[in-house]
Amino acid sequence: MKRGTQIAGARVLITGAGSGIGRLMALDAAARGAAEILIWDLSAESGQRVVDEIVATGSHARSFTVNVGDSDQVAAIAEDTGPVDVLINCAGIVTGTKLMEADEAAIRRVYDVNTLALYWVTRAFLPGMLERDRGTVVTISSAAGMVGVARQTDYSASKYAAVGFTESLRAELRADGSNVETLVVCPFYINTGMFEGVKTKFPLLLPILEETNVADNVLDSVESGREQLVMPSLVRILPGARLLPTRVFDKVMDFLGVNKTMDHFTGRRPAVAEKNTASPAAELNDADPASAPARR
Repeated sequence: MKRGTQIAGARVLITGAGSGIGRLMALDAAARGAAEILIWDLSAESGQRVVDEIVATGSHARSFTVNVGDSDQVAAIAEDTGPVDVLINCAGIVTGTKLMEADEAAIRRVYDVNTLALYWVTRAFLPGMLERDRGTVVTISSAAGMVGVARQTDYSASKYAAVGFTESLRAELRADGSNVETLVVCPFYINTGMFEGVKTKFPLLLPILEETNVADNVLDSVESGREQLVMPSLVRILPGARLLPTRVFDKVMDFLGVNKTMDHFTGRRPAVAEKNTASPAAELNDADPASAPARR
């Protein structure tokens, strides 16, 4: 059986698609001939703007306002959304603070959106994929899901969980003989604004990634049946580098400047509309932009 899920003619759902690479993947999916693009976003206004962009190209799209960290809300809106062929778990937030500077509510929000939402959203749509024995579940993780980074104790750990979630799901599907596929995406920093202010010591080796390139590569990987997408290539050395003694590994990461990348992080201030459409558990701190989680 041919691997991969073709975007043409598929129903594609993308969480967090009101902005960033989620929006770009939605537009790219429309350009590739998707039957319908389903936008899930915390902001009704952002989601509708992307729908309007897609409809203007002659493609079909619908937007749903949803807090993916709320399991009951996810289950209810999934009923209205209908079955999907490609599910892209893209919604994500980051606080960018040291462990002792992060407040409890912010840490919980990171896990609600970056980790627990993977369970609620995937559980809502996977049964239909299994019944049809086709489709792809995509998880947008991070290079920070492969190596811990200073000022990312919550974000990095949540992305490690995303990698483990996808690997375990892939193992379950393989053991059951299912043709449903998975793809985990682990990019370095992307210039979406979510990580505004981050710096890279060696831009030729570890460049800040262009969002259009990442979005395009994700959909190419879905269609080719790829199971892991790591960007840039240097990040692929991490599993092998872990064979080194811990202190040596840490020195290599320090040399590459990984733990200094967040020193000037500011993030992107969430839109007021996003705050107004959130449930209390997902409300953003609008008074202090530096303390408010940045969204992908």
